[in-house]
Amino acid sequence: MSRNRWKLGSYTSALVLAVVLIAGCSSPATTSTDGSVGVNVNGVGEVQGAPDTLTARIGVQVTAEDVTAAIEEANAAATSVTDAVVAAGVDRADIQTQQVSIDPQYSGALPGGDSTISGYQATNTLQVTVRDLSKASAVLGDATSAGGNATRISGVSFRIDDDSELIADARSRAFADARDRAEQYAGLAGGELGDVVSITESITGQEQPTSFRDSAGAASMAVPIEPGQQTVSVSVSVRWALN
Repeated sequence: MSRNRWKLGSYTSALVLAVVLIAGCSSPATTSTDGSVGVNVNGVGEVQGAPDTLTARIGVQVTAEDVTAAIEEANAAATSVTDAVVAAGVDRADIQTQQVSIDPQYSGALPGGDSTISGYQATNTLQVTVRDLSKASAVLGDATSAGGNATRISGVSFRIDDDSELIADARSRAFADARDRAEQYAGLAGGELGDVVSITESITGQEQPTSFRDSAGAASMAVPIEPGQQTVSVSVSVRWALN
């Protein structure tokens, strides 16, 4: 009988310990290494704003029988695209070369045979920043027309050039959200919030990619652009001392 009672007592103690551990994991109140009690809470703040800047990679890609011809054709096409973009209203300082490459092209070989070089492919890619979105459609359309079938457009994205005010607003909202939660937990625990011990944050939404289908070879036209709204989000984790 005593042995059975000992077993029952052990099982009961283990169950109580498990409940305490689970309750401790679900509570925001924690004890730091120095023994002080605190409360850790996450808060989120979001603010929307209209993008005012577009960035795109506009390139040309040509294939010719020899290296010299491929390079010359790519250079000529890249120059035409650059001139068209500048004429459409982009500052030349906002045009930057991102990639220049030349790669051999091979003709198919029979199994067990050797491939032979059939030509060379030259690529020249520019990163273009459009700071006036009213000109963005014309910039992409004119670049496509200037480069013709050699044009390649990718990596189109919108952003807010100066989002410092939006971030500051989102940060205030995130901290207020965290403090509201922390005050509620402090009240539920029968205490009061003390000083802030630590703050960490994470910011997202500063660049908004969009899709663009290459329309190389099309007649000169404006490319439809819809910048929409951009959401700046700040996540903050705050630890308060708990009095």
